Amino acid sequence: MICIETERLLTLAEACKVLPRRRAGKKCAVSTLHRWRLRGIRGVRLETAMLGGIRMTSVEAIERFVNRLTNDPDRAAQACTSRTPEMREKELAAVDAKLAKEGF
Repeated sequence: MICIETERLLTLAEACKVLPRRRAGKKCAVSTLHRWRLRGIRGVRLETAMLGGIRMTSVEAIERFVNRLTNDPDRAAQACTSRTPEMREKELAAVDAKLAKEGF
């Protein structure tokens, strides 16, 4: 899921410019990204979000999409575990409680 607070958002047209060129120097088409978000590839779909009527994705969502397609479980799991600000606050509170218990 795309976190609009922490991820670098791109319109689908901007995302096409970020992606490397395909064979024969052809650049990515916006329709390709729409196909990736709707049908996906081998069951993996590109994450997108609607913001103000504009379909957007993120650099991080593209990375997660590519990592899932490479079948590299370690990289895919790492890419999928982005922390929300609430998760980070909870983790910091747990660390503070542990340090207080230890006398620090």
